[in-house]
Amino acid sequence: MAAGEPGDLGGYYFRYLPQKTFPCLSSPKVTSRLRQWSMLGRMQAQAFGFDQNFQAHQKDDFIMAFFKDPNVIPNLKLFSDSAGQWITLGTEVKNIAAINVPCTQTSMSFFDRLYNEDIVRDCGHIVKCFDSFCDPFLISDELRRVLLVEDSEKYEIFSQSDRDEFLFLLFKHLCLGGALCQYEDVLTPYLKVTNFLYKDLVSVRKIPQTEKIQITSSVFKVTAYDSVGMCYPSTKSHEQTFSYFIVNPIRRHVHVLYHCYGVGEMT
Repeated sequence: MAAGEPGDLGGYYFRYLPQKTFPCLSSPKVTSRLRQWSMLGRMQAQAFGFDQNFQAHQKDDFIMAFFKDPNVIPNLKLFSDSAGQWITLGTEVKNIAAINVPCTQTSMSFFDRLYNEDIVRDCGHIVKCFDSFCDPFLISDELRRVLLVEDSEKYEIFSQSDRDEFLFLLFKHLCLGGALCQYEDVLTPYLKVTNFLYKDLVSVRKIPQTEKIQITSSVFKVTAYDSVGMCYPSTKSHEQTFSYFIVNPIRRHVHVLYHCYGVGEMT
């Protein structure tokens, strides 16, 4: 049986948690930035509960059971470009792909190297560069160059394992934004919103013996397919169209962070 195909799905049952709010996406300071970055109205977080112990090696069964659950089907939202609004899936999922996303970082000092490599000045201003394109993104500063251009001289300040981290991916998604993104001149707004999102979505605990913080969430980047092809997070693939499932195995909650690339709300 291929990964994610229906079978013994572990008997998971889910419930929608509409009362769970995400301040990281609703606070005025964040929504003003998302509007500027052309992501407002196309990004959403939802919460669902589940009834059994979660084991990361059973992620495919877990996520397939999620898409099959009668409490998920009428509540899981995705954005329809053709309709210009949020809709539910409306099709039967036949297969899924769930990529493990490492989630180990506990400090925003992870990004300090941007200052050390003259990508960002000490005052916080992002260093500009001559315009170029890394389709479909305009690159006019050293930050987007280090995020996107693999043969740039500073690309390797973040290793591949760094780039795979959920914290890095959130930061990169916010920096690249939507179709009419108005880019920042300073780094701070990107860092603040990344930090806010990360803290709101990811669960942690303190290890008593060491007093260190440990992340307890498991994160997966999820794609679903129906009988025709890809149906979630969209029928069209784009680097900025994504859905991350952040699973809290202790509280038995799964947070779904979703974004569909396009033109965000302007007003």
